[in-house]
Amino acid sequence: MEGKEIVLEEMLAFREKRADFQQKLMQDTKAPVISFSMNIPGPIKTNERIRKVFDLGKQELMKQLQEQHIPCGHMIEIHEACGDELLFSVQADPEVIKDITVGIEEQHPLGRLFDMDVIDTDGKKLSRQVYRKCLICDRQAQECARSRAHSVKEMQDAIDALINAHLPAGGQSR
Repeated sequence: MEGKEIVLEEMLAFREKRADFQQKLMQDTKAPVISFSMNIPGPIKTNERIRKVFDLGKQELMKQLQEQHIPCGHMIEIHEACGDELLFSVQADPEVIKDITVGIEEQHPLGRLFDMDVIDTDGKKLSRQVYRKCLICDRQAQECARSRAHSVKEMQDAIDALINAHLPAGGQSR
């Protein structure tokens, strides 16, 4: 996988920055927040093709919210070597929002790479009812991550294969 490698300290600083943005959005809007990023293990968190997949996920999320007549509030979009991130508040029941985001993660051809968190006004993330499947073996992703069942290279190869299957060289989704 091509892209700039990041170190742990950079990722931790990025996560802290994201948490600060999430808190500020919740305080300013008094509304639930959607935090959309990419689920990319390893030291490379983004590149041109991952950013295109991120954009497809963003488009799908916005389309679904619009179809459900859910108004979106202030939006923050971040593109750094540590990853691509979209944060925004929404005026809707957090459980309804979580159902929408899980639906996208489960049904979109590239949804396994999407990480769409819903944070309630109390600052707690809503949990999904169904565990995510591993990119490689279809077991629970958390189980494989905890046991380090697959190498970073195997995960990156699986991500590349998934992206290549749905995003041809020209960059448009099939």
